[in-house]
Amino acid sequence: MTDSSHGTFADVLATASATLRPLCEHLRAIIHELHPECVEVAWPRQRIASFGVGPKKMTEHYCFLQVHAAHVNLGFYRGAELPDREHLLEGTGKALRHAKLVDLQAAKRAPVLQLLRAAIAERTRATAGSNGAAHPPTRRPR
Repeated sequence: MTDSSHGTFADVLATASATLRPLCEHLRAIIHELHPECVEVAWPRQRIASFGVGPKKMTEHYCFLQVHAAHVNLGFYRGAELPDREHLLEGTGKALRHAKLVDLQAAKRAPVLQLLRAAIAERTRATAGSNGAAHPPTRRPR
C-alpha cells in the first residue's frame, strides 16, 4: 500500500543521481518482497521513502531510504535495538540508526537483509493486536 499524500517513490527517486537510482529501486524491491503488505510513504522534499506496518512514521514504520549525493541511508527507526553483528549501523541517537550504502553490492549483502527482517519483525510484534495503534517497544530486562 502506498500513501501518496506527500509524494511518491518516483518523486524521491528523481532526487537520486543516476548511479544511486538502481540502489534505491533494489532496496525498495527487497522491502516489498520481505513485507508485501508494507505501507510506503514518501517525503520528496526530505528525499525520503519510509516503510512500515501502518502509515504513522514514528510508531508504525520500521525503515526508510534517504537519498544523499553520494550514498543512500537505509535507516531504521529502532535501529539501536536491532542485532547488528556486522556493525553496519551508524548513529548515536536513542533509537535511530542508519547504514550508508553506496552501491548495489553493499545492499545485496546478507547483513542488510538480516537487519530488514529484524526491523519488520520488531514492528509487526510491537503493533500486533493494536487495531492500527502501535504499542511502544517493550523494554528488555537488564
